[in-house]
Parts: sequence; C-alpha cells; structure tokens
Amino acid sequence: MARRDDITGKGALNGYRSSKANNKTKHRFQLNLQKRRFYIPEEDRWVTLKVSAKTLRTINKNGISAVLKKAKEKGSLLKEV
Repeated sequence: MARRDDITGKGALNGYRSSKANNKTKHRFQLNLQKRRFYIPEEDRWVTLKVSAKTLRTINKNGISAVLKKAKEKGSLLKEV
C-alpha cells in the first residue's frame, strides 16, 4: 500500500541531501504517517485511517466529520469512509 495520507492524498517529496562539501545525494522526504482509529458519530462506527501528523492536528481542531466532509467536497479523499 502506498505511503499516502488517506484524507488529503499527500505523499512523499523528492529532494537532495547536501553535505558540508556541498555534495548532493538524492533523498525522499516521507510523511509522518500515523495509523489511527476515529469514531464517526453520524454513522455510529469506527474507521481506521493513515493520516499525517498535520492532518491529525486539523482533525483535533475541527473534528473528524468536518474534515471528512471538506475532503469529499474537494475530491481528495483516498479511502472511502
């Protein structure tokens, strides 16, 4: 399974590591993904999602229902909840 945020769809970024001598080596910057269970009161069920730490903070601030609604409107919801 891909290392992607289930709600926002964000994935890893590419870049370079730079040494003190300014030598460049390719590097992938992975997301800080967390596997979490969320309770959705409207549907009276639990769902397990892989979300980034940033998305988790947004869920804590706005609530899971509001975040899922906004993601569905935007069309970025990867996992059908």
